[in-house]
Amino acid sequence: MKSLPLVNNGQDYDSNSFVIGLVLALTSSLFIGSSFIIKKIALRKINASGNVRASAGGYGYLKQWMWWLGLITMGVGEAANLLAYAFAPAALVTPLGALSVIVTAILSSRFLNEKLNVIGKIGCFLCIIGSIIFIIHSPKSEEIKTFSELMDKLCDYLFLVYVASIIVMSFIVKVIFVPRFGNSNVVVYLLMCSSIGSLTVVFCKAVALGIKESIHGKLSVYSHFMFWLVLAASIFCIIVQMNYLNKSLDIFNTSVVTPVYYVMFTVLVIIASGILFREWHYMSTEDVVGCSCGFLVVTTAVFMLNIFKDMPISFRELNMNARVRWTNNIEDLQSNNYTLNA
Repeated sequence: MKSLPLVNNGQDYDSNSFVIGLVLALTSSLFIGSSFIIKKIALRKINASGNVRASAGGYGYLKQWMWWLGLITMGVGEAANLLAYAFAPAALVTPLGALSVIVTAILSSRFLNEKLNVIGKIGCFLCIIGSIIFIIHSPKSEEIKTFSELMDKLCDYLFLVYVASIIVMSFIVKVIFVPRFGNSNVVVYLLMCSSIGSLTVVFCKAVALGIKESIHGKLSVYSHFMFWLVLAASIFCIIVQMNYLNKSLDIFNTSVVTPVYYVMFTVLVIIASGILFREWHYMSTEDVVGCSCGFLVVTTAVFMLNIFKDMPISFRELNMNARVRWTNNIEDLQSNNYTLNA
């Protein structure tokens, strides 16, 4: 028996708006991923010239034009990411940020002579496949399309409970868990970073909608008090988020921080956007399962790219190992046959 179709009381994204948001999200990943490579090349040039390293407190990179190019590239990427929230669901834009990891991995192999092993290449392939699955099954409807509607929803009881929970949890983690486990457990700082980050996405979505309506002449953001309030809130959340992310990166290996942060941040953003925008409320069961599978594939890919990136594995080595094992097996069989015949 066929299940009845879901009644869609949400507002559908028009195809042009959805495509614009998708293109902006993909462009953002391309620019942000490239910016890391450009800045890394600039820092290598600075180190080669004998200047004090940035990690040692040096500021020689401020005189290097390529470093500024990398900073501008990252700025363009972040701006594209911000605008993407105005055109596409937050539950789509945020997970696609994993594509910047692929861009960085591929470009570092090309321009920084960093080896991308077999597992890394498989991870890149899986990340692309998972992103395609996510795009196909991502939410296409939500209850909020304007800045005014979002302002009303920010006062919704359920969302206020979520915000209060984040504040209480962050306070407990900072007071109790950070002093005891902050330097030994990667989850502690990343939990605070990801939870505050989920609010950052909500406030950035509000800022993006305000800018979008201002461009279309529907809203004057310069005279709208709430716009400046959510802008200030988003800046504050970004500062707190980056502070705890930097602490985590300073203590733990990047290969551990990156995948754990991606999973925690994306899950909490999906929860926050689900509560506020009801993006998942109007999806069919097939699309929910498809998005879950896509997210699982992308998560696996991110783990593979980071956890196994330093392992010296190549197709040539795998082929040689297979040949050695095949030769050894044949020699063992021949030895056993000789023993039996004797």
